[in-house]
Amino acid sequence: MSALTRFAQSRLAWTILLLTALGLEACALFFQHVMKLDPCVMCIYQRLAVLGVLTAGLIGVVGHQFRLLRFLGVLLWGVSAAWGLKLALELVEMQTNPSPFSTCSFLPEFPEWMPLHEWFPSVFLPTGMCTDIPWEMFGITMSQWMVVAFSTYLIALVVFIIPALMPTKKA
Repeated sequence: MSALTRFAQSRLAWTILLLTALGLEACALFFQHVMKLDPCVMCIYQRLAVLGVLTAGLIGVVGHQFRLLRFLGVLLWGVSAAWGLKLALELVEMQTNPSPFSTCSFLPEFPEWMPLHEWFPSVFLPTGMCTDIPWEMFGITMSQWMVVAFSTYLIALVVFIIPALMPTKKA
């Protein structure tokens, strides 16, 4: 078994995935509640995508020894990161080319059976506008940083998907 396969199937690899997503969630809440930057509906959706990556990491941490659980973790990781990248790119487009015909809604469109914005308004209720750019670092907006983050998750997935899904070798 190669070193990459051993690492991809280790608890450490999945813990790193979980902790990076947890860090992004913590940053989002810091920006919202400490820096008083209002999240837009697209930010809330991206927050949910990061939560999906976090959950994938948790599945991997708990089930890293089982191929089926690693498969579920990889699947959730890929879907969440791809959806998050799509959302981040859409938000960058809205911010760089604002149009009165391309706006986002004021409330998230969660399923009726799971109104997260009502259950956890301090986390999932949008209060900002999508076209606002409330924060930049090194001339890069928050939405552009999220493109980097989700792209990094997808690149890591491409590197780790085959090794993570290989059968576990017993010593």
